[in-house]
Amino acid sequence: MRHYFSIFVDAYLSFIEDDGWAIASHIALTTLMSMFPFLIFLTALAGFFGSKGLADQAASILLEAWPEQVAAPIASEIHNVLTQSRSGLATVGAVLALYFSSSGVEAIRVGLNRAYRVRDQRGWWLLRLESVAYVLVGALALLALAFLVVLGPLIWGRLLTSFPGLAPLAAAVTTARYLITALLLTGALIIAHKWLPAENNGLRQVLPGICLTVALSIVFAVAFAAYLAQFARTYVTTYAGIASVMIALVFLYSLAAIFVFGGELNAAICRDKRRQDSFRA
Repeated sequence: MRHYFSIFVDAYLSFIEDDGWAIASHIALTTLMSMFPFLIFLTALAGFFGSKGLADQAASILLEAWPEQVAAPIASEIHNVLTQSRSGLATVGAVLALYFSSSGVEAIRVGLNRAYRVRDQRGWWLLRLESVAYVLVGALALLALAFLVVLGPLIWGRLLTSFPGLAPLAAAVTTARYLITALLLTGALIIAHKWLPAENNGLRQVLPGICLTVALSIVFAVAFAAYLAQFARTYVTTYAGIASVMIALVFLYSLAAIFVFGGELNAAICRDKRRQDSFRA
C-alpha cells in the first residue's frame, strides 16, 4: 500500500509541476466552445444523409451521462442551434464548424503530451488535420449510435408485442444504455491516450489512468448532481444569468482535471517501473 501511495503522490506532484489545473481549465473551456460547432457540423452531416433528427438524438447521447442540472440548460440551447435551418454539408459554415470543433481534440492532445512529458515534432497543420479526422470519425460514429438508439425502442416494441414475457427486462435495457455510455467513454479514452500523444503508448500502459478516470468521473458526476440538487441556487445568486454556463464550466473543468491526472498516473507508473528495472539491473 505504501508503494502504491508513493506512486499516487508522484502523479499528483507531477500534475502540479506540469500545470495540471491550468491545462484542465484550457481543456474545459475549449471543449465547451467546441461543442456547438461540432453539433452544427453534426447537423449538416445528418442532413447530408437525409435525417437531421439524428443530430438531436446524438446531442442527447452526448449529454446522457451528465447530471440533469448541468445538461438541461445546455440541451435547451443545443436544441435552438440544431433547429436553425442551414443550407447543407458543403457550406462554408459547416467547414468552419468542423475546423473549430477540432480545437477540443487539440486541447486534449496538449494535456496528454504535458502529462507524458513528450513533445510533438510534427507540423501544426498535420496535427490539425489529424484532429479534424478524429472529429469526422467521431461524428459518423455518433450518428450511427443515434440511429441505433432510435431504432432500438422500435425493435423492443416489436419484441414485446411478440413476446410479452420480456416486459420485466425493461429495467435491464435501461441499465444497458448506461453501460453502453460507459463503454463509449472508455473507448474514447483508450483512443485519446494511445494515439493523441506524440508517442504511441501500449494498452497496458494506459489502462490504469483510464480506469481511474472512468471511476472518478462517475463518482464526481453523482456527487456534483447531489450538490446541485441542494445548492444550485448559490450559482444563480453569484453568476445570475450565466449561472448555467458556469455550472457547465465547473463540471467540465473537474472532469478535465481527472482526465489529466489519469495521464499523470500512467506516467508515474511508467517512471516507477523504469526505476525498478534499473534497480534489478
